[in-house]
Amino acid sequence: MYVTIPDPGTIAAPLAPLASSTPKPAEARLRPGAFLYYEGDKVDWLYQVTSGVVRLTRLLADGRRQVIAFGYPGDIIGFPADGQHHTDCETLTDARLQPFRCAHLETGEGDPVLHSALLQAALREISAMQDHFMMLGRKSATEKLASFLCVLTDRVGEDLGNYRQVKLPMCRSDIADFLGLTTETVSRTFTQLRKSKIIAIDQSHTVIIQKPTALLGLSLGDLD
Repeated sequence: MYVTIPDPGTIAAPLAPLASSTPKPAEARLRPGAFLYYEGDKVDWLYQVTSGVVRLTRLLADGRRQVIAFGYPGDIIGFPADGQHHTDCETLTDARLQPFRCAHLETGEGDPVLHSALLQAALREISAMQDHFMMLGRKSATEKLASFLCVLTDRVGEDLGNYRQVKLPMCRSDIADFLGLTTETVSRTFTQLRKSKIIAIDQSHTVIIQKPTALLGLSLGDLD
């Protein structure tokens, strides 16, 4: 999942399991903190997240980290670059992932239905990455965090009375490394949103959206 530009008034539909005309291999099941693959590994399999959340990261030579994306149920991860994985993939929660052979993307290998589905998923990822780059380069810290919360709430939010809530399995430093901010800036922006009563925070890992219209406005740069 990349932070795409929020679509006012639209709640994203859950991503469906990939269609396939051939039997699927057994799911991979991983505990929190396990690595599915590392940057530079040869790509033999692509994966659709069935449950749980994974984190895709890269490191610079000096050790600085960039969180490239978070994988939520329905997301496809592991697309190759020159036949290799270009990120590490670590689980943030208990996770289940459905593997698909990379050959289905490259040649179809007897399953044109799956080939088409994987190709469309790759094209969606390219589009989402372009939106994410725009967000990183042009939005303020408040706009970035508001966009992050809007997209997550649309994607995996849960109704809570008159409000919606979203659970954050990632820590503040993960969010900072994803949004191109410092951890201090992310924490300060959460505090500002909470003091404005736009959100409430329950035990640091659950955010309750109290004023969704105001949050959306912040994400679009419409409000101060």
